[in-house]
Amino acid sequence: MSKVKDMALADEGIRKIKWVQKHMPVLEHIKKEFEKTKPFEGITIGSCLHLEPKTINLGLTLQAGGAEVAMTGCNPLSTHDDATAGGAALGLNMYGWREESEKEYYETIDDVLDYKPDIIIDDGADMILVLHQERQKQLKNVQGACEETTTGVHRLEAMHKDGALKIPLVAVNDAYTKYLFDNRYGTGQSTMDAIMGTTNMLIAGKNVVVCGYGWCGRGVATRADGLGANVIVTEVDPIRALEARMDGYSVMKVEEAVKYADLLITVTGNIDVVSGDDFKNMKNGCILANSGHFNVEINRSDLEKQSIAIEEVRDSIEQFVMEDGRKIYLLADGRLVNLAAQRGQGHPAEIMDLSFAAQALSAKYILENDLEIGVMKAPDELDYEIANMKLKAMGIAIDSLSSRQSDYINDWQEGT
Repeated sequence: MSKVKDMALADEGIRKIKWVQKHMPVLEHIKKEFEKTKPFEGITIGSCLHLEPKTINLGLTLQAGGAEVAMTGCNPLSTHDDATAGGAALGLNMYGWREESEKEYYETIDDVLDYKPDIIIDDGADMILVLHQERQKQLKNVQGACEETTTGVHRLEAMHKDGALKIPLVAVNDAYTKYLFDNRYGTGQSTMDAIMGTTNMLIAGKNVVVCGYGWCGRGVATRADGLGANVIVTEVDPIRALEARMDGYSVMKVEEAVKYADLLITVTGNIDVVSGDDFKNMKNGCILANSGHFNVEINRSDLEKQSIAIEEVRDSIEQFVMEDGRKIYLLADGRLVNLAAQRGQGHPAEIMDLSFAAQALSAKYILENDLEIGVMKAPDELDYEIANMKLKAMGIAIDSLSSRQSDYINDWQEGT
């Protein structure tokens, strides 16, 4: 059973799913192995992820392993309605549509939890929170969960610290093959793609402020720099701020950086990064975008209170006219621009090939091991397995240590 916008979109969705499958060779390899071994036979997997073609491919991979798969979206604006219809036509249980209300959003999470999943795959931890807060009787049946993103991992670590987490959690976000590639290259490219596609603006010569210099932020900064922007970074972490400066970027406080911004992008995972008087100090024409998981980084309420008129001037672009006549533009309602903007496509398939391979193998790892309650990083051996598969698919061969080299680096008595 599925609840999607329009099943008439299924053919287009299937075409897009087949396209990304051609560019996700690691997941395809895992799918073929799963078809043989059926590691998820008799298992139900529920997911709360951005519903687009690449995510559907993950669902089909789990399905090939014998799982019954139920999927819903983790953001009301990131669902691709053709992809959900395509997934439903291919036998997945799909729940969600673009522009759900908040009520509908949580109803579809409940729809998936009604399947009583043995394993949960989450992005942002909303499904895991609903499970703990409203459906606690189901907790005893959940063998474990995987979390996709930095924001979700932070929430779950806080839950564990408070003694509220009741299931084992694999922090897939912390796998090397996830954050070194997805967070950096994926977020960097998809964010700039979405902004340029939505605005049709030239990046070269612009002052681009990037708030946050974690792996996602440095990816955005690198791509903006490569497009010819003058990049300014804001940070609260002194080590990251120092790194940003030595990477060649200007570093300053948000309250100062907003004065120069032609384009400002938040990538912190925190609340009120841009708020209050920050809007009073922005230049006329400043464009605001968020690439963090939740729409809390740019305080829309503060922006509304300071404006005298609000108008959608282009798909996914709202114009806020300030009392002094300045115009400030907000993209995609302040939600993660690379998926919520009308032109947002999410990360490239080649990048999600790595992230979703980590999800699939982490789900299998949960089944095969008796894990303790808490938050753990995906095992390093899964990372190396995924990296080797990706290199092979790319036609790249690498060196290996000789026995003498291996003995040398493992012998503390060896000298120069």
